[in-house]
Amino acid sequence: MRRPINVWAVTERGIIKFFYACVLFVIIVESREKFNVLLVIADDLRPALGCYEDKNAFSPHIDSFAKKSILFYRAYAQQALCAPSRNSLLTGRRPDTLHLYDFYSYWRDVAGNFTTLPQHFKDNGYHTMSIGKVFHPGVSSNWTDDAPYSWSQPAYHPPTEQFKEWPVCLGEHGRPERAVVCPVEVRFQPGRSLPDLQVLQEAASFLERGQRFLLAVGFHKPHLPLKYPRRYLDHHPLDSVSLPKDRWRPATMPTVAWNPWTDLRERNDVARLNLTFPFDPMPDRYSRMIRQSYYAATTYIDDLFGQLMDKLISTGHSNDTIVLLTGDHGWSMGEHGEWSKYSNFEVAVRVPFILFVPGVTSPSLLHTHRGRPSSSPGLAELVDVFPTLADLAGVPLPRLCPEDSSAVQLCTEGVSLRPLVEQAVGRGGRPDRGWKAGVFSQYPRPGTFPTRRPNSDKPRLKDIAVMGYSLRTPDHRYTEWVQFADGRGSWDHVLARELYDHRLDPGEDVNLVNRPQLGQLVDRLSSQLRAGWRLQPRRKITVKKPSVVE
Repeated sequence: MRRPINVWAVTERGIIKFFYACVLFVIIVESREKFNVLLVIADDLRPALGCYEDKNAFSPHIDSFAKKSILFYRAYAQQALCAPSRNSLLTGRRPDTLHLYDFYSYWRDVAGNFTTLPQHFKDNGYHTMSIGKVFHPGVSSNWTDDAPYSWSQPAYHPPTEQFKEWPVCLGEHGRPERAVVCPVEVRFQPGRSLPDLQVLQEAASFLERGQRFLLAVGFHKPHLPLKYPRRYLDHHPLDSVSLPKDRWRPATMPTVAWNPWTDLRERNDVARLNLTFPFDPMPDRYSRMIRQSYYAATTYIDDLFGQLMDKLISTGHSNDTIVLLTGDHGWSMGEHGEWSKYSNFEVAVRVPFILFVPGVTSPSLLHTHRGRPSSSPGLAELVDVFPTLADLAGVPLPRLCPEDSSAVQLCTEGVSLRPLVEQAVGRGGRPDRGWKAGVFSQYPRPGTFPTRRPNSDKPRLKDIAVMGYSLRTPDHRYTEWVQFADGRGSWDHVLARELYDHRLDPGEDVNLVNRPQLGQLVDRLSSQLRAGWRLQPRRKITVKKPSVVE
């Protein structure tokens, strides 16, 4: 016999939800004038964290932070290369608007005098500060980290950064060399420190000042070389580090999609393996050692992040600072037989994206939360960071860019993730609200076959002849590699295509694009890809999380 419905209980739950929604709205609106912002970017960090269910990870501090935050499961970089990704994140514009796909140009000179995320906060009364690797240093940020536009004072780079490529890794017979695997004793390093230790020290000093701030902290690891204090290896015994199941190049992968990981091959330890370019696989033993060091370097950053959060709390900012932790792109660790970034695969473009909003995701950073993190499976992109932080902090939200925005200083090609925030905390946001049905990444190549010269991993602008445009939907990844000339891709000249079904193949191992029974799906995804980010359909947000890739 069916139990009768308690109408009052249902109504009561509705009233309670409505009350929480009102409280959430009041919290966000009324507290806007007091929120500081701390943006933490870890270089080359994929979601290799315990809170993302990576079994090799040891990341207790970030995992604890995640329980007070919202964890976005599907967040993606626009290009898996440091400078273009950071340019996109910090300007709110996509690579095809900036027309910068390498390290060697400054967007204000070649694309437009665009207002950046920190510049917008600075213009609205914030003291803005860059510590470590935020903008890519060098010519891509005018050798000044975009000063004086973006920052209230000169950006800080740690003195030991000058030694980042020195031959200090102990190789065969104890000789110093440039290596991929590079655990070190800090006291023996040049300057008796490491860049990220000095970044933490400078950030802690900044937080002791009493001012309204946007602080951007860029940790250098786990970028190559995998140089970190040796003691972090204790958390990752070599025999406990697993290898990916899909560690061989898939037969259905087009050659243009392959990145030959030249940055690893150029280092002494990998060069000694005498691997044939471009497809010879990394031996399992050394694959395990590289993965061990990547996880150890990530644990090192986790420790520094924990100390940074402790400092934020001790300086009285536990309930007045929005904190976002993310990476500039992912990093392949042997999946498909590939290493490093330089591709459109999930492991190269997916990033951790963990957002804390005081009084919304948790009362404060001091709050103890023993459950699972609040999470959102909604699609997110790094180009969304600018409008999201502005929206949540109470800074005027930049308008959406027009199709030709070259003369528009302040606009965004992303969207605020606030609706996903409201939905994830369960006290606001309509569950049936539509959300974007696709996000976009891209990667350039000099040709359809891997080469050393020009470097098919890092082609210069003049050498780009192919562009891979990739669409990620909740269920699929679809990519088209097209001819590229004069800064534009030609949809009339498709050189290769890829289709992966994440419901069955989260590792993107089987390219289904030539299956005749999937022709209608391919046509639909191709139309969605070519329509671009402006014309994406809206889709109901589901609660299903993506599969974990091992």
